[in-house]
Amino acid sequence: MQPLKYHLSYWERETFFKDIDLVVIGSGIVGLTAAIHYKSLRPKAKVVVIERGALPIGASTRNAGFACFGSMTELLDDLTHMSEDTVLGIVEKRWRGLQRLRNLIGDEALDYKGLGGYEMFTEEEETIFQQCLERIPDFNEKIGAITGRKSVYSVVDDRLPSFGFRGVRHLLLNEAEGQVNTGKMMAALLQKAREAGVDVYNGLGIKHLEDTSRGVELETEYGWSITVPRVLVAVNGFAQQIMPGLAVQPARNQVLITQPIAGLPVEGCFHYDRGYYYFRNIDGRILLGGGRNLAFDTEATDQFGSNELIRSALVQLLKTVICPGRQIEIDTWWSGILGLGPVKKPIVEKASENVVLALRLSGMGVAIGTLVGQEGAELSI
Repeated sequence: MQPLKYHLSYWERETFFKDIDLVVIGSGIVGLTAAIHYKSLRPKAKVVVIERGALPIGASTRNAGFACFGSMTELLDDLTHMSEDTVLGIVEKRWRGLQRLRNLIGDEALDYKGLGGYEMFTEEEETIFQQCLERIPDFNEKIGAITGRKSVYSVVDDRLPSFGFRGVRHLLLNEAEGQVNTGKMMAALLQKAREAGVDVYNGLGIKHLEDTSRGVELETEYGWSITVPRVLVAVNGFAQQIMPGLAVQPARNQVLITQPIAGLPVEGCFHYDRGYYYFRNIDGRILLGGGRNLAFDTEATDQFGSNELIRSALVQLLKTVICPGRQIEIDTWWSGILGLGPVKKPIVEKASENVVLALRLSGMGVAIGTLVGQEGAELSI
């Protein structure tokens, strides 16, 4: 169904859309933290956040809530096509972003739990596990310098029996990682934005923007336009809908959550198969997502929806590896849209004199989103 076309009334134009200093497009982690930070730098500025959905609909409330910044298999893979300095620089940004998020909202509001992040290895993955094992001392030294912890990574195979997994031979722990409740996180960010005097308008999609001599013209899906002095674009996986040609590739992820499982022994965040699968405990349930590597081409989309091949693989993993021998019921499914690129470095730059981009979070929005938003706000001054 096409959005209803109408004209702004005089009252709407003169009240809600007059004398705006900055419009932020996208009310996810990046957009809200950018708006809050901009108001802290320019308290008298009128800042408006525009969001197409009733809630931020990309990934901020549709992810797994991992406060993670660098599993060893991911870092080893990154080192095959990036320099060590680049890889460590990305890790450092993710770590700083997590600390800024925790400082901004507070661990209680985030429901932050420092339960650690685990990587699972099967017998067939013994070779990659041995490669990780060899690099632990080096990684602990270099990533320890970033996090301030002496032993970030360690082998914890002794914990396997307590989790009840089947077919898992090794567990590698990143003790500096944790988990958050992203629903509570976004509710807290929205509250902070409103307390700072930021206006948030939901249900308002932007079709196109153009930086003109009169300001940045924003064409809405309702058929009317507004012109404002500055715009910060923080829509991540949907960026090409507004600005075609950006080096941001949308990627859809499938996610499920179970009904409560009596006596669930799983606690923490877990990565499996090079991070393409991930799961955690939440409210006595298992939240499980991923499998995009089974259908890269199909899932390179900004359209929500299901993929039965991937969903079947997730259910199989849940029932045979994570919770073998248990009666498991699926509560609900959803999908989220990520923003990826040829490199994992986010885009924080000026697209034109009055338009700033703060996007392409590469699936690490919880970790790096606050830093990207704040840097984008500073660039918008």
